Amino acid sequence: MSVGPASVVDVKRSTQTPRVEPMAGTDREKALDAALAQIERQFGKGAVMRLGDGAREPVEVIPTGSTALDVALGIGGLPRGRVVEIYGPESSGKTTMTLHAVANAQKMGGAVAFVDAEHALDPEYAKKLGVDTDSLIISQPDTGEQALEIVDMLVRSGALDLIVIDSVAALVPRAEIEGEMGDSHVGLQARLMSQALRKIAGALNQSKTTAIFINQLREKIGVMFGSPETTTGGRALKFYASVRLDIRRIETLKDGTEAVGNRTRVKVVKNKMAPPFKQAEFDILYGHGISREGGLIDMGVEHGFIRKSGAWYTYEGDQLGQGKENARNFLRDNPDLADEVEKRIKEKLGIGPKLDAPAAAAEPAAKAAEEPAAPAKAVAATAKGAKAAKATATVKS
Repeated sequence: MSVGPASVVDVKRSTQTPRVEPMAGTDREKALDAALAQIERQFGKGAVMRLGDGAREPVEVIPTGSTALDVALGIGGLPRGRVVEIYGPESSGKTTMTLHAVANAQKMGGAVAFVDAEHALDPEYAKKLGVDTDSLIISQPDTGEQALEIVDMLVRSGALDLIVIDSVAALVPRAEIEGEMGDSHVGLQARLMSQALRKIAGALNQSKTTAIFINQLREKIGVMFGSPETTTGGRALKFYASVRLDIRRIETLKDGTEAVGNRTRVKVVKNKMAPPFKQAEFDILYGHGISREGGLIDMGVEHGFIRKSGAWYTYEGDQLGQGKENARNFLRDNPDLADEVEKRIKEKLGIGPKLDAPAAAAEPAAKAAEEPAAPAKAVAATAKGAKAAKATATVKS
């Protein structure tokens, strides 16, 4: 049986995609509402919505441990539910800064996991920085695939607030471990990272879990212009990261001839939450981590809360000490005063009060504001009380 030309035309017409005609006026709105309703029935409530329908909550953050860096990030810390990359040269403070974020997340009541691919985590040092090592979940995987599978399972549990991967360079593909020395495995790690980030990016956002990837630097060969430095693991992490931090050691701090710490600079290379390319500097003291008090002194002087006259530092007319080290020790011995300075700095810069401050600390200040005369006399006996009363009077005025 032969098929005529008309039959061929009919077959072609029947296989063509039906043309969608544009609608006008109320018909378009009705069609769109029907499509949205069908999507919600098929994929669940919240699968699609108008951006203005629900109230957008402010971005939740985890403080970094450095007030200057929290300010440079523009939102007060590392954003929840996002990917963060911290990279820099060796011994620049990458793990130290990450452990401070871990400690702050735990102080806020969160659960934290640490995937130690380098097998180099020092629990005693972490404890000195304020990390609750008893509740910290730690994994030391054998291969990169195992590490990222563990990360995926922990994130999808929805029970974590922060997960740290230390480091991307140590996520060695299984084929490389099982192969022989000298075997070429081009692009394996980059493909592994690309696949893993595709899987976990959505789960991180839904569970409000922050993932910190610590990364190392390598040098590209034959670069004539621009920086030859690059990070390991391919380009996927650069795209998926909402925040990228470049941390560098710029100076050695000395007490006489003895080295006691490093002056560190962090540059916000990428920031999807606020304007990027801002910088922050702070001190990292050996055995103590980031000097919060030193950062408060620097920020306080910069914004006029702490006055520096010669070598003396004063706050609200009261002397903190001669020299930065003495002023740092004074604030360390008086944590309430340090909290007060930090709160005033953050309020002035519009990034809110300190997130990990105990709620009870606000009650005495509120009572002092209601009864200005009596509390001022009651607390005049101690230096701390006097400073608190002056700060309250200043805020009230």
